[in-house]
Amino acid sequence: MSALPKRNDALKVILDSNALFVPLEFKLDIFVEVERLLNRNVDFVLLSPVKRELELLATKDSTKIRKEAVYALKLAEKCKYIAVDDDEKLPTDDVIVKVAKAWNSPVFTNDRQLRRRLRDISVPVIYVRQKSRLEIDGLI
Repeated sequence: MSALPKRNDALKVILDSNALFVPLEFKLDIFVEVERLLNRNVDFVLLSPVKRELELLATKDSTKIRKEAVYALKLAEKCKYIAVDDDEKLPTDDVIVKVAKAWNSPVFTNDRQLRRRLRDISVPVIYVRQKSRLEIDGLI
């Protein structure tokens, strides 16, 4: 049985900050694995509050967290950066929920509360399962 051919139209996938820590924590190439999971081309999206969150982590916290955040910011360079209007007034998760619902785009996050909020509004969620693979909850 052969794999289905990839669809040409790219799907936007919004990344939460913790998604960019997955390669360090679980040794998974998130960019390859998400495209394999969805079997199509993907435009990875980094929203401005997520980038700001990573930049904050890169300047504070422990040495380990700083190094991981700097690495996550390097990975984020592969993503399409989207500045969100009025994003400073809302918590990062609220901005992600708002944009994901408006775009009807899946979100890659391991945050349980955010996953539940997205699932409640029928937004597909990509997450790490059993520390070894990605899984999607919801229909695209």
